[in-house]
Amino acid sequence: MDAQVNPVVLDGGDRRCVVLLIELRKLIATLPPGATVHLIATDPAASLDLPAWCHLTGHGYLGPVPGDRPTYAVEVSATARATDARRPWRPVT
Repeated sequence: MDAQVNPVVLDGGDRRCVVLLIELRKLIATLPPGATVHLIATDPAASLDLPAWCHLTGHGYLGPVPGDRPTYAVEVSATARATDARRPWRPVT
């Protein structure tokens, strides 16, 4: 599957945003720049935490994806800032 044409789906279910960001960070590390990830997340904090994380890292927040489950799109950036593997909200210094 071409991640630049077809989004990669990460179904976060009802996991908290902290866990979702760890999983998202791990997934993004395996994808080429320009790839799109659709993150399914029912945690109400996702709509705030995900755009903030994208701003912190430099990955592109593309916004909500229409559908029957809360889904958010992220574009992988080649120039993203590295973050801590266990605390992806902390940049590596």
